[in-house]
Amino acid sequence: MTTDVRELTAADWPQLWPMLRDMGVGDEPAETHRERFLRLLADPRWALLGAVDAAGLTGYAAAQDHGPHLRSGDAHRTARLHDLYVRPDVRRHGVGRALLAAVTRWAAGRVRYLEWQAHRERAAPFYERLGHRGEPCPQPEYPTFIVDLGGR
Repeated sequence: MTTDVRELTAADWPQLWPMLRDMGVGDEPAETHRERFLRLLADPRWALLGAVDAAGLTGYAAAQDHGPHLRSGDAHRTARLHDLYVRPDVRRHGVGRALLAAVTRWAAGRVRYLEWQAHRERAAPFYERLGHRGEPCPQPEYPTFIVDLGGR
């Protein structure tokens, strides 16, 4: 299966919305979620990426550059991977790997660290198969993963 990753656009909303619902969304109306998506698309601190194949959107990733640190500037600048989702029918075909690689490339040009939490049973095994190791955090069921991208 060939997977391309590109920036999401407003036109992706109809295929993205079911994925967001599957990940879990708040109680706001769908229109509120769509408006937030459109605002984040225009925000240069965010990477909203989609994995696509011939049939359309197969997954998405959402990452945020938190900007310079008050005391250390860019020396410890961090981006957070908020979401990485792959449709259940295409899991284990490289879609998640392609999305994480694209997020890492985006982050490498901006920040020192890329970090995320992943559910110990549902998501952490995926990242561990890619060679990442989670560290304990205050929520023990969600280990923290940190990638040092080196100096900018």
